[in-house]
Amino acid sequence: MLFATVVVGPLGVNCSILGCEETGQGVVVDPGDDAERILAQLQQRGLIITAIINTHGHFDHVGANRQLTQATGAPLYIHQADAPMLERVAKTAAMYGLPGENSPQPDRFLEDGMLIEFGSHRLQVIHTPGHTQGGCCLYLETENKLIAGDTLFADGVGRTDLPGGSHQQLVESIKNRLFTLPDQVQVYPGHGPTTTIGHEKRHNPYLD
Repeated sequence: MLFATVVVGPLGVNCSILGCEETGQGVVVDPGDDAERILAQLQQRGLIITAIINTHGHFDHVGANRQLTQATGAPLYIHQADAPMLERVAKTAAMYGLPGENSPQPDRFLEDGMLIEFGSHRLQVIHTPGHTQGGCCLYLETENKLIAGDTLFADGVGRTDLPGGSHQQLVESIKNRLFTLPDQVQVYPGHGPTTTIGHEKRHNPYLD
């Protein structure tokens, strides 16, 4: 399976590109910015994108939604609780002194436990509210990989001081949903370096 990360935008979002080498089908997760770079990666790998997925609705993770959906024709997924954020991208980005483009509305809503298939692979949606109410992680069980969005970082957790955030809820999501996964699962956060479930269980200072 193809798994690539493109760091995009001024806030350094990890945009994930996943592909099935047998069928050429793939998905893009969190296209936050730099649509041209993401599309170049897709073209280079010859991928047919079957889903564009937002782990949550913050502007830095959804900024290239419009360009990606227009270029690929792929359906856009986000949890229903975060969908209202998509029409406020430009306004929110401006609050940080950054440009932004409002996103199209989603074609489908992420739901806890749903499976998103691309070729012979499938992602399982894990709803992990706390950073936002609609925050989700994506588990690729056969590859021992977890795309964690802004729920869990290497030795850190997502901020909870923004609207819809709850530290208690975030900690519960991590401990009750993510820490039930095998220790060897590789975690790909929305920002920063990769880690593992086992490392975070033992060393994350925010989860004592």
